[in-house]
Amino acid sequence: MAMTVHLDVVSAEEEIFSGLVETLQVTGSEGELGIYPGHAPLITPIKPGMVRLVKQHGEEEVIYVAGGVLEVQPGSVTVLADSAVRAEDLDAQAAEEAKQRAEEHIANPGADFNYAEAAIELAEAIAQLRLIQKLRK
Repeated sequence: MAMTVHLDVVSAEEEIFSGLVETLQVTGSEGELGIYPGHAPLITPIKPGMVRLVKQHGEEEVIYVAGGVLEVQPGSVTVLADSAVRAEDLDAQAAEEAKQRAEEHIANPGADFNYAEAAIELAEAIAQLRLIQKLRK
């Protein structure tokens, strides 16, 4: 029987996942992270993108997160996401429209233009579109 660790993936709106996993992959501020049972304690910011988890009996699930924090403790792992959506619930058209809006804001800045906000919106939309493309392959 494979070793497992308890994982919670939560956003400000809701709990997306809570259960035992064999492994978890996420993009931290310093790059890709693979978390397995017995991983050293860790707290790190995470980038917009996917959280790929392998549940207790080998079933895989993918969740999109728009950034947040990963906390690894001896008996549990927590992903505190700014926002999170199950990959199958992502809307490709909405993500494409968000990407176009952000690109337009950057190309045509108005008086109240906030470059950092526009760059974040663009990064989130691109991360969602990449995840949707990966899932379709």
